[in-house]
Amino acid sequence: MAARLSVNVNKVATLRNARGGDVPSVIAAVRTIVAAGAPGITIHPRADERHIRAVDARAIAAELAPLREQIEFNIEGDPRPDLLAMVEELRPHQCTLVPVRPGEITSQAGWPTDTSRAELGAITSRLHGLGVRVSLFIEADLAAVRWARDVGAQRIELYTEPYAHAFAAGRGEAELARFAAAAELAHDLGLGINAGHDLDLDNLPLFSRLPHLDEVSIGHALISHALFVGLDRAVRDYIAVLVE
Repeated sequence: MAARLSVNVNKVATLRNARGGDVPSVIAAVRTIVAAGAPGITIHPRADERHIRAVDARAIAAELAPLREQIEFNIEGDPRPDLLAMVEELRPHQCTLVPVRPGEITSQAGWPTDTSRAELGAITSRLHGLGVRVSLFIEADLAAVRWARDVGAQRIELYTEPYAHAFAAGRGEAELARFAAAAELAHDLGLGINAGHDLDLDNLPLFSRLPHLDEVSIGHALISHALFVGLDRAVRDYIAVLVE
């Protein structure tokens, strides 16, 4: 079964915020993405609201509510109080918890395995109680997979920037083998497997061979591609790779 595509719409909001106003419309983008066949929408609201804002999150949740059986809504971010309150209010299908480093432009690493199991486990348990699936953003490392299981995650999201760099250097097959080992262990431990960060039309065909892959989250590369071919075509191009 092909992995599902969840399109991160943060970059649409980044472009809108660069000028002010409501153009381009994040909701219009969500509608186009869904109409093109993508079964998932991802947002990553940061504390400074430099792209997706709380008002966007609520509008997207309302837009997707009638499609809840068909389209998955994923909210990702660091487990700060306002983000957890947003998840409690909006009840997305999935919440992907991501570590955040001060001043970072984009995510730079998965959760360190020395992160408190008790503290993050309590948050995971709270979200489970709301009916929200929890995914933890981790490195393709066996210790990290075991840590995620111990914290109580239902899925992991493998941080794929190292794979993207290896692919660009001609070492994609070797790096995919490392990711496959992590995916096999996660599957054996009962975890679902997501992946994301720097995946694009060049490196995704190989990566899509990852065993047990449930979902890929792609934003920057897809929206960049859409500048040249249009958003509908861009979504369809990525889906075509996943179903090949």
